[in-house]
Amino acid sequence: MSGYQIITDATADLTEAWANQIGVEIIPMECQLGGTPYTFGPGGNITGEEFFAGMRAGKMGSTSQINPTVYEEHFTRCLDQGLDVLYICFSSGLSGTIQAAKLCMEDLREKYPDRKLICVDSLAASAGEGLLVTGAAAQKAAGLSLEELAAWVEDHKQNVAHWFTVEDLNHLRRGGRISAATAVVGSALQIKPVMHCDSEGHLTNTAKARGRKNSLLALIDHMDKDWTPELSRQVFICHGDCLSDAEFLKAAVLERHPDAEITMFHMGPIIGAHTGPGVMALFFWGAGR
Repeated sequence: MSGYQIITDATADLTEAWANQIGVEIIPMECQLGGTPYTFGPGGNITGEEFFAGMRAGKMGSTSQINPTVYEEHFTRCLDQGLDVLYICFSSGLSGTIQAAKLCMEDLREKYPDRKLICVDSLAASAGEGLLVTGAAAQKAAGLSLEELAAWVEDHKQNVAHWFTVEDLNHLRRGGRISAATAVVGSALQIKPVMHCDSEGHLTNTAKARGRKNSLLALIDHMDKDWTPELSRQVFICHGDCLSDAEFLKAAVLERHPDAEITMFHMGPIIGAHTGPGVMALFFWGAGR
C-alpha cells in the first residue's frame, strides 16, 4: 500500500502545532485587511488574533480563493516524495476554491500517472472542517488506505455539526446574509442569530436568541439534541477574539456533558472576515446536519 498525505486548507482553523501532531498538511490562504493582502496559515504573515484586532479597529476584511499554482506546489511536493494525496477541501457551499483544486489534480494525474490524487468536498468550515480532518487523521493512523479514508470522509462529513453565533450583525449584513433592516432592529434589541452549516455546506440562519449569553447557550441546546459521543467525544470550540465567552461556553458544555473532550481554537480570517469579531462556534459529532 502506497503512503499518502492528508492535506487541508487554512479554513480549518487548526493550529500548525495541531496539524503537525496529527500529520496533516495545511495549505495557506489569502486574505485582505484594510486593503492590504496577507497570507494566513503556515508560513503566513498574519494571525487570527491580528486579523480580528484590525477589524475591531475598523478595517474591512475579505478573502480570496486559493491560487491554482499554490495547489500545484503543495500537491507536487507530495507526489515527488512518492506520496498519494487526499485533499479535504473547504465547503463548496461557501467557496469555489474546490474547482481549482480539482482542475489542478486533473493536470497532475497526467504528469504522475502512477500516483493517486483524491479531493473530497468537506461541506464544512472553520474548525468543523478541522474536526473532520482530525477524525480522518485518526482513521489514517488506524490503517485505512487512501481510498478507504476518502470513503470514510464522504460517509461521515454530514456527522460534523456546526453551530455559530455572532456579536455584531453588521458583518452579516455586509455579506448579504441578513438585510439592513434586520441588522438595525436586531442590534437595537440585542437579538443574536443562531446559525449552522447545512447539509449542502451553506451557512444558514436557523433561530434567534435575545442577548449574548442566551445565544451561546442556544449552541449547547443543539448539542444536547444531536451530540453522538459514540462517534467521538471530541468537541471543538472556535472563537473570534472573545476568549472569555469561549471559556464560558466550554464550562457550560462540560456542565451538561462532562465527558466531552473539548479543544479551543482561535478562528482565522477565512470565515472570520464574513462574521466579524465576536463570532463563536461549537463543533461536535452528531447524528446528522
